[in-house]
Amino acid sequence: MPIGEMPVGEMPEKEMRANPGTIIGVTKLEAGAGHVALSERPRPRPGPGEVVLGVVGTGICGTDLHIWAAEYHSVPPVTMGHEICGVVAEVGEEVDPGWLGKRVAVETYYSTCGRCRYCRGGQRNLCLERKSIGSHVDGGMAAAVLVPTINLHEVPDWLGDAAATLSEPLACTCHCMMDPAAVQAGDVVLVIGPGAMGLLAAQVARACGGTVTVRGTKDDQVRLDLARTLGFEVEVVGAGEAGRAAAQNVDVLIECSGSEAGVRYGFEVLRRGGTFVLVGLRGADIGLRLDLVCFHEFAIRSGFASTPQSWGTAMRLIWHKDVELAPLISEVLALSQWELAFNASRAGRGVKYVLDPRL
Repeated sequence: MPIGEMPVGEMPEKEMRANPGTIIGVTKLEAGAGHVALSERPRPRPGPGEVVLGVVGTGICGTDLHIWAAEYHSVPPVTMGHEICGVVAEVGEEVDPGWLGKRVAVETYYSTCGRCRYCRGGQRNLCLERKSIGSHVDGGMAAAVLVPTINLHEVPDWLGDAAATLSEPLACTCHCMMDPAAVQAGDVVLVIGPGAMGLLAAQVARACGGTVTVRGTKDDQVRLDLARTLGFEVEVVGAGEAGRAAAQNVDVLIECSGSEAGVRYGFEVLRRGGTFVLVGLRGADIGLRLDLVCFHEFAIRSGFASTPQSWGTAMRLIWHKDVELAPLISEVLALSQWELAFNASRAGRGVKYVLDPRL
């Protein structure tokens, strides 16, 4: 199915009914741009150390859009989706039955080698044999998903299903920004890109004691309004650009837009000796004068996906109510509306769209 724009409100395709032993999932069917549709996938069964979740929500991530556009590696046919909240419905051998009925968010790695320097050092995300949920093995855009028990993190009762799907991107944000913290108390922080990752990063930076401004374009008005509601100052691209040189007092620049313009602007306003945190993915090469890293002694840091340590940080922020997740949810839609949700996400019409297979 080619990638194309769909007017908001138009239903993409009729609901499918699964045959016995299968479930319906939003599936990357083959390599190349597009080739995503609802299809039948095998119903998962738990093995030793595994559980099956009844999915109650899966967020649409920028990575899903990159898989759709063939800009991120996947192994089709595969059910997409890794920002998952679900209820433990079945447990395999060697799994504590106390997990049954627990509502959880999940880490995204289905398997790693467990032997390499990265796995043994707590960096499973860097394992060369890593297989991830939603790209290598079936993910959460379906009624059920199979995950290892070590991936599970119980979520608070007071946190809604859709909001709980943001646990995973929060963990990714924490991996980029924490352990050790990039932001210190009193730091001036600029976040470029007011999407889900940007608004999560802004909240993490504030929890670390930073004074945070969120920057976006005129097309980001809805997102910038939400940033204001969350208590942040905002900047709009093109407004007051004459004062850019005076703005070179940014201690920490957090780039979440994934745009070349965002990266370039960040290098211009970051103070000498400042920290540049790369969160957003471009999906393509950019031209950049790296000499500035030397001349201005920038520290550049980032992180790929998440680690057990960053998950621990993220869950503490959630349980202590240091971040707000529910306001970032724009709409919850049925699996049959996946294309509407993908297009809306790509167009930046909201912040976070979630698919709920129960609808």
